[in-house]
Amino acid sequence: MEVKGIDGKLEKSDSTSADEISHLSIDIGGSLIKIVYFSTNSKCSTNDEAPTLSKERQEVPNGDLNHHILSGRLYFVKFETSKIEDCIKFLSSKKLQKCGAQCHHSHAVDKIKIKATGGGAFKFADLFKEKLGLTLDKVEEMESLVTGANFLLKAANHEVYTYIGGQKEYVQIDQNDLYPYLLVNIGSGVSMIKVDGDGKFQRVSGTSVGGGTFLGLGKLLTKCQSFDELLELSHQGNNRVIDMLVGDIYGGLDYSKIGLASTAIASSFGKAISENKELEDYKPEDIARSLLRMISNNIGQIAYLNALRFGLKRIFLGGFFIRDHAYTMDTISVAVDFWSKGEAKAMFLRHEGFLGALGAFMNYKDGSTDPMPPQLVEQQPAKRSSSCIVDRIHNSTRVQENENGATDCRLRVSSSFKIYDEVKRC
Repeated sequence: MEVKGIDGKLEKSDSTSADEISHLSIDIGGSLIKIVYFSTNSKCSTNDEAPTLSKERQEVPNGDLNHHILSGRLYFVKFETSKIEDCIKFLSSKKLQKCGAQCHHSHAVDKIKIKATGGGAFKFADLFKEKLGLTLDKVEEMESLVTGANFLLKAANHEVYTYIGGQKEYVQIDQNDLYPYLLVNIGSGVSMIKVDGDGKFQRVSGTSVGGGTFLGLGKLLTKCQSFDELLELSHQGNNRVIDMLVGDIYGGLDYSKIGLASTAIASSFGKAISENKELEDYKPEDIARSLLRMISNNIGQIAYLNALRFGLKRIFLGGFFIRDHAYTMDTISVAVDFWSKGEAKAMFLRHEGFLGALGAFMNYKDGSTDPMPPQLVEQQPAKRSSSCIVDRIHNSTRVQENENGATDCRLRVSSSFKIYDEVKRC
């Protein structure tokens, strides 16, 4: 289990934390479970200018008496779906099941709900009900992915970057020129979604060759038992031992007439055809490297062809297949650059794997009486204390990272959302 913050660092979860958990969402995929939860700050230092938020209605700076602002942090957690019992134990230890939507409307356990997306929201609904007394309030998967991506592209600082020549370069997104774009979500399989605006999208393509393929074939061909172990093994490998290159066919020469360098891959795993070797004769790290290269190349090519098909200039890649892995990002980037002849670039998201969970989180609404979902509002450092934050509500919704790796932010919610204890805002 990992707890991740806005800057991509891992942070240990403290099950004894006194912070109040007010909102939780979960994305249960075929390979991984992703959780996003909002924890209100209960350890903020005192500031004479900052108000105190209690169970009663709190006026917000824009004069809207029907909503108030919670100060706190967003946390990002993931588990392997095959270890779903660990996820349930985590939820139970953190008592997160008490923070679901509409749980304050009834004392009945069977009415406690949390937002959930992904196929596992259907598959494991009975398990969450049995173990935690939770009802999974299902949010459509593609809708959640797009909502989460749109939120990050508009709200999170230093979220988007390119990876070229071993270097990350962060990209400033012009919100006035964001749409349309292609969202490539690489999970167990791959979905390619054309996004035209908030709530306007269409899944235009995809492939079954994704993260699940990498792990599945990797487990069969090597002794690796986890995705991260397989990625780590690929670091040590040399795909040229197994892949057939253009130079292998042309006697070490380029095929310059069609623009193929001698080092270009002509056939993934192609050398295994002509060599009189068994599986055990190949190094597992070379197999892992070749497998990763094959799948990443395929995704990059299909992504660009779909962008070309719809005339899209921006390609954003999400999903836990990437995992900030240099070789994966380099392969996808090179593929997009090659097929587009340098006209397009692959752009990656720091919170790549949490798009669905974030989208589900943004789907919270206070029952039928309040159509407004929770909103993260802009935060600025307080004047008197560098460790505190003061609310400023603007049209933009920027969020900031803190030095511990969690996301400091403000959550705008309806006044009827229950706050269990008095929450001091810094």
